[in-house]
Amino acid sequence: MSDPAFEIDIDQAEQPIVLALDVGSTASRGALYDAAGRPAGKRAKRPHAFTTAADGTSTIDPDEVVAELTAIIEELLEQVGDTTVGGVAIDTFASSLVGVAEDGSPLTPCITYADARCADEVAVLREELDEADVQQRTGTRIHTSYLAPRLRWFAREQPDLAAQVSRWMSLGEYVLHRLIGTADPGTSTAAWTGLLDRRTGEWDEQLLEVAGVTAEQLGRPRDPSDTLTPVVDVGGRWPALAEARWFAPITDGFASNLGNGATGPDTVVASLATSGAMRVLIEGAPDALPTGLWNYRVDDHRSLVGGALNDVGRAVTWAEETLRLPEERDGLDVVLRAVPDAGTPLVLPFLTGERSTGWAGGARAAMTGLTVSHQAAEIFRALMEGVVLSYARLAVQLEEAAGAPERILASGRVGQDLPGLFALLAHAVGKPVTPVTIKRVTLHGTALHALEVLAPDVERAAPTTGDTEQPEADATRHFADRLARFEELYAAIVAPTPRH
Repeated sequence: MSDPAFEIDIDQAEQPIVLALDVGSTASRGALYDAAGRPAGKRAKRPHAFTTAADGTSTIDPDEVVAELTAIIEELLEQVGDTTVGGVAIDTFASSLVGVAEDGSPLTPCITYADARCADEVAVLREELDEADVQQRTGTRIHTSYLAPRLRWFAREQPDLAAQVSRWMSLGEYVLHRLIGTADPGTSTAAWTGLLDRRTGEWDEQLLEVAGVTAEQLGRPRDPSDTLTPVVDVGGRWPALAEARWFAPITDGFASNLGNGATGPDTVVASLATSGAMRVLIEGAPDALPTGLWNYRVDDHRSLVGGALNDVGRAVTWAEETLRLPEERDGLDVVLRAVPDAGTPLVLPFLTGERSTGWAGGARAAMTGLTVSHQAAEIFRALMEGVVLSYARLAVQLEEAAGAPERILASGRVGQDLPGLFALLAHAVGKPVTPVTIKRVTLHGTALHALEVLAPDVERAAPTTGDTEQPEADATRHFADRLARFEELYAAIVAPTPRH
């Protein structure tokens, strides 16, 4: 539970107030935060789901998200009375893409990070380009979640429609375009396209050319202080927002690090939500980047180093529905905290493809060592071991890029529902893991992002944390052996992970 002192009533809020919005994989959310970064009043939420198909489709209707966020804004503003809001900030899942016509209407659904239909173009681009050089310039590999292969795929599949696109926007940009009449990407959102130079903050000319897109079609990346000016009468619609500053959209990963309190190189964040990640926020950018990681520029002096996993909460949901696991989460947590068993099946947990560390967008889940004696709970444990082994692969390369962290913080709905996952993670990475217990850590970070500009001198309330999970020697040895076997299986059926 969150510390009651961290959450306040709206009449206790210290000015300025930020209205923060978050678009995640399963819902849109919003909340009000005061100058100290404390959530004030009631939150609002509207659930949604991606449209998926076996061919790799993963989309959502962008106008559905606009409607959700409009309703959330209005619900939140009912709480503020005569109080004015100082800023509006938004984060979304990364990456996302909407093709927009000259008249501002959407020509495409929002294509999400999990859409893998451009896998063939990934293979072609890896032959055409020096992928290692691309990664060192942009901080990203050539992968289905980035725009170069995605835009080429779209132009090949729907050339007439692609020719009508005036702007390619992230989902956050499209929302702001609809709400305030203008939009540009925040620097982190631009970086998550895979088209931004991680050192200069400019669009990469070679990748623009191979993607078949111009810089004008992507907008101008904006740092936090470079806010947007509405071109419609926002105050007429929402008087409390008449003087609010609107911030360009940022990515959920950047927001998560801020919301966890991980603002320096000494602290790594492990996020366990529908998807997952491990990230560290550093000054500047590393000179050389390990092949399994990304490095996203987030503003003119900081960047985020880490890697992402497609399937964490999604893997839990799949297991619950497919294996018919008991609804009681306490029972599943007991399974996760059980003594490791060498006879547990080994799982590559790539239900919707792999991002870090191998970047095999077309990879699919695999299991070996399954016998007739294994029951649903043991298969669930095997799947979750596969998930934490994926984090362990990240941790090895993250230490190469940014050094050994002093601490690992972990957050996310999945870990809060199944805290045994935090224990498994500690064993797998061989380091203590401390859960952050505040609710909606990403929303919190989105608000803090705006408050860095709106109230730079106000002391922020620290996020609360739970009991630290300590690695156990026997369990850590178990996972070290499993990781070696994981890599062998991966190399045999997916691809070897390049290291240099």
